[in-house]
Amino acid sequence: MPGLDLDQLRTFAAVLDAGSLTAAAPVVHLSQSAVSEQIRKLEERAGQALLMRSKTGVHATPAGLRLQAHAMRILALADEALRDLQGVALHGELRLALTDYFRPRDIAALLRRLGQQYPQVRLHVAILNSGEIESAYARGQYDLGLTMHVRTAGALRLPGTVVRREPLWWMAAEGMCLDRGASLPLLVLPESCALRQFTEAVLARRGRAHRVAHVASGVAGLQLALAAGLGVACLNESALAPGVARLQGMGLPALPQAQFCLLPARATETEFVARARRIVAQALA
Repeated sequence: MPGLDLDQLRTFAAVLDAGSLTAAAPVVHLSQSAVSEQIRKLEERAGQALLMRSKTGVHATPAGLRLQAHAMRILALADEALRDLQGVALHGELRLALTDYFRPRDIAALLRRLGQQYPQVRLHVAILNSGEIESAYARGQYDLGLTMHVRTAGALRLPGTVVRREPLWWMAAEGMCLDRGASLPLLVLPESCALRQFTEAVLARRGRAHRVAHVASGVAGLQLALAAGLGVACLNESALAPGVARLQGMGLPALPQAQFCLLPARATETEFVARARRIVAQALA
């Protein structure tokens, strides 16, 4: 049985990164019609729709999200195989800052795999909130920074390259029931957290009564508070933890997607960091 085509996977990944077929075309050096044809053939091969078109661009279907994760790993391995055959090694120290919302259950395994693939790279990793990462990156304290932003209609263009998109969910302890008329017990991070600001703003716009029931210092603390039944939180899909479930209905407003972005390259970025940027973007997708 024929397998997946690497060029089609690259085009698919570029479309999701750019947010539209038009924007992806120059990235993969194809015309828009050629990009459309690549996506059509990939969907035909997959046997299901991978992208949803809308006025704001394109978004991955559930099947598309699954394929996106596979595609980034496949493309990373293909690039690594070529570098190995060409005798191109990666040496140096890399300072990486990640938002703690990013795939909290998987990040240790992802970093371990990076270390195994590139044993001559000394990796320094910090877990911070997005605001801290952006400030520290601007001061030159990190070589790469991965931040989270909420994708809303009319939002400004996001900084850097989108490496992953996830839906936001309302979450609570498994089996937790809420009274629709009661004030929502909200679990949040400190006030500087952009997701907390968004959550409180969207509840206020919908007129949903709420109160801050608990403030955690990080996502791990928020997950524990959720599992303990202390309240409700808005978190990205990959932050769903044991003992916690998606909370649907209950008069809660619909939520958009979260996007994880590698901050844009500096004009002074070295070739080592530029190469590491491409590798990290593929590894973290």
